[in-house]
Amino acid sequence: MNKSASSTTSYIDIMEKNHMEIPWHDYASDDSNVLIAQAGLIEKASVIGRVGLIMLSCGTGAWRVRTSMNKLSKELGVTCTVDVGLMSIEFNCFDGKDCVSQSLSIANTGVNTSKLYRMEQFVESFPKEEAHLTGEEIHKRLDEIEKIHALYSPAKLGLAAALACCAFTFLLGGGPVEMILAFIAAGIGNVIRTKLIKHHFTLFLNIAVSISAACLMYAICLKAAEIFFHVPAVHEAGYICSMLFIIPGFPFITSGIDLAKLDLRSGLERLTYSIIIVLVATMFAWIMAMLLRLQPQDFTSVNLSDVSRLALRLIASFCGVFGFSIMFNSSIPMAATAALIGSVANTLRLELVDFTGIPAVAAAFIGALTAGLLASFIKKNNGYPRISLTVPSIVIMVPGLYLYRAFYNFGIMSLTEAVSWFSIAIMIIIALPLGLIFARILTDRTFRYCT
Repeated sequence: MNKSASSTTSYIDIMEKNHMEIPWHDYASDDSNVLIAQAGLIEKASVIGRVGLIMLSCGTGAWRVRTSMNKLSKELGVTCTVDVGLMSIEFNCFDGKDCVSQSLSIANTGVNTSKLYRMEQFVESFPKEEAHLTGEEIHKRLDEIEKIHALYSPAKLGLAAALACCAFTFLLGGGPVEMILAFIAAGIGNVIRTKLIKHHFTLFLNIAVSISAACLMYAICLKAAEIFFHVPAVHEAGYICSMLFIIPGFPFITSGIDLAKLDLRSGLERLTYSIIIVLVATMFAWIMAMLLRLQPQDFTSVNLSDVSRLALRLIASFCGVFGFSIMFNSSIPMAATAALIGSVANTLRLELVDFTGIPAVAAAFIGALTAGLLASFIKKNNGYPRISLTVPSIVIMVPGLYLYRAFYNFGIMSLTEAVSWFSIAIMIIIALPLGLIFARILTDRTFRYCT
């Protein structure tokens, strides 16, 4: 009876996690003095695969994952072929005598730029440091890196989202009322989202609840402002900005980079993941708008001089990118660096549209190209992962407002209006990764070739 109960408990424990944990330390013995370079192929493959899996869990693209695994493989005298997806890696390791094939997967995808930075340092230092350690010692170091979870509490991440969406509101044309209301609603929405992620709730539920909460909170705050401060209802347009914390910037951009390198599996999977987030978010935002009788009207005009607008755009762009970067788990210095890049690139984009009449799509390409060039220059000096600087700096350029208006008009069967908004949104979304890709081509020799 006890044996049966024990078996049942063991089965339940296994089924509670759909993705079983890999006992990495079983590949190496605690009392082994064999350095990894002299270890067996299976032990070497465990290190190579685990490094790739941790890199993948940070949200980086297939090209960077493969590059990291290749660097370790060459150092260990192994030939490695890798196929990378959004949440899984299949790879083969050869050493001239034997072959090891492994299929590894992560339970969920996300973004963690601090862990990514630490992993890039690990890969860079591997020939000088880790290559002279045993497999057990290497796995212990990787254990420490894997423990780098969220640097910030849900309250701080809510504040970061509030700051980002407040800045987004101004850059889209909103005034002080919309900015304040979006600040409150987005902050609460992202706190709820962070709590749901922490408890491992599924993606669809996470998006639906956090977006609905943000829209509902905006409507409540607007109604309270009408009653107590006599604020007119024309400020309801800002509710769209309160949900822009959900924008899937990292998978959108990395999908474009992967497709540029013909990593079609990873690129298409990341693009699909991004589309799922956008569709679910806009669907529930539209439902809430119908229930709360909110309409995506144009913002009321804010009269500012050209110089004042330029200064405020620089400040708002800095704050917006800083907030998004914190949401991606960047350290304060890394977030500030990305914010400086974003303030220059995004302000340049907006000024080009206003003063040269250049189409928004072309301006988006130039803005992303500028961000990529600046990030490449800064990377040479401080070593931050390029993608940790470029993606936050151009997330603020993603046309979330246009995507929502397209979906809203589809919902009310205003098809001409919907297609117009959707077309320009898609063109801008295509232009953003293209700008980063060409910046990478210009500044990174290894990225120019398909080898």
